[in-house]
Amino acid sequence: MEGRQAGKESKPSSVSVDLQGDSSLQVEISDAVSERDKVKFTVQTKSCLPHFTQLEFSVVRQHEEFIWLHDAYVENEEYAGLIIPPAPPRPDFEASREKLQKLGEGDSSITREEFAKMKQELEAEYLAIFKKTVAMHEVFLQRLAAHPTLRRDHNFFVFLEYGQDLSVRGKNRKELLGGYLRNIVKSADEALITRMSGLKEVDDFFEHERTFLLEYHTRIRDACLRADRVMYSHKCLADDYIPISAALNSLGVQEVNQLKMSFLKLAEFFERLRKLEGRVASDEDLKLSDMLRYYMRDSQAAKDLLYRRLRALADYENANKALDKARTRNREVRTAESHQQRCCQRFERLSDSAKQELMDFKSRRVISFRKNLIELAELELKHAKASTLLLWNTLLTLKGEP
Repeated sequence: MEGRQAGKESKPSSVSVDLQGDSSLQVEISDAVSERDKVKFTVQTKSCLPHFTQLEFSVVRQHEEFIWLHDAYVENEEYAGLIIPPAPPRPDFEASREKLQKLGEGDSSITREEFAKMKQELEAEYLAIFKKTVAMHEVFLQRLAAHPTLRRDHNFFVFLEYGQDLSVRGKNRKELLGGYLRNIVKSADEALITRMSGLKEVDDFFEHERTFLLEYHTRIRDACLRADRVMYSHKCLADDYIPISAALNSLGVQEVNQLKMSFLKLAEFFERLRKLEGRVASDEDLKLSDMLRYYMRDSQAAKDLLYRRLRALADYENANKALDKARTRNREVRTAESHQQRCCQRFERLSDSAKQELMDFKSRRVISFRKNLIELAELELKHAKASTLLLWNTLLTLKGEP
C-alpha cells in the first residue's frame, strides 16, 4: 500500500468550508505520495500578487512543515485577535497496515475468496484515510489563502514558494510534553481569571460567545464520538457479510439440486449488500464524522481566541490597578501610564478583530453544516432505495418470478 498517489479527481470533499477568497491567490494540493513514514504533498499555487516571482508554481511539503506554519501563526502576536485555522491531523496509516499484516498472518480457516475481499476492504480503508489526510491539509492552506490578513504572512509566502526543503523537524517528546503543559497552564490561567479573580466580562457579545462555545465544543465532541460509532457499526456489518457470502457461495458450488441457484443468488445478494453498507459507512465518515471532527478543532481555535482576549482584559485591569497605585505613591507614574495605554490598545484591537472573526466563524459553520447534512441525507436515501430494490429483486428471484 506504499507509494499511494492521489490526484485532484480522487479526493473527497469531506469538509466544506466557506472560503470567500478572491482569485489573486489560489492554493491546492494537486498530488500526494505516501511513503512508509511520511506523506509528500505537492502544493500548487496560482497568484498574481506582487510578493511572488511567478504566476504559477509548486513545491513539495511534508506534514511537519504544515505544523511549523500553523505554530508560526499561533506564536505571532499580530494574529492574537484572529481564529487561527486548526492544524491538519498527522497522517496515521499504522492501523490499516497492522490490519493487513494480521490478515496475512491469519489462520487457514479463511478461504481464498474471503481473504481477497478482506484485503480489498482494507486497501479501500487505507485509500480513504489517505484521501482525507490530503483533503485536511488542503483545507488548512485554503483557509489561510482566503483570509485577508493571514494570507499576507511572510512565512506563508515562504511555505508556498520556497522550492527547497524547509528543514523543519518533527517535535521531540520534550517539546510535545511542553505543549501539553502549556495547554494545562492556559486552562488553569483561564479558570484563575474568570473564577478566582472575579473578572467580569465587559461586553455582552463576548460573554454570550464564550458561553455558547463552551457548550458547543462539548456537544460537537460528543456528536463526533457517536457518529464514529455509527459509522464503525456499518463497517462491521459490511465485514460480517463477507463470511456469510463465502459460505453461501460454497454451498451453491456443492449443491446439485434446485437449491444451488438459491444459494448462489443469496451469496450474490450479501456481496452486493456488503458493498452498499461500505458506501454508507464511507459517506457517513466523509459527510458527518469528518465535518464534526473538523469543527471540533475549529471551535477550539475560537475558544483559544476568546482566551487571548480575556488574558488581554485581565492585563488591562491589572495595568489600571498598577496605575492607580503609582499615582497614589507618586512613583513611576509615566511608566505605569505608558503600560496602561499599551494594554488598553491591545485589548481594544483584539476585541475589534475577535468580534468579526466570531461572526465569520458562525456564518462559515452554518453554511458547511447545511451543505454536508443535505448531501448526507441525499446519499442515505439513495443507498436505502438501492438496498430495498436489491432485497426486492432477490426475493422475486428466489420465488422464481421473472
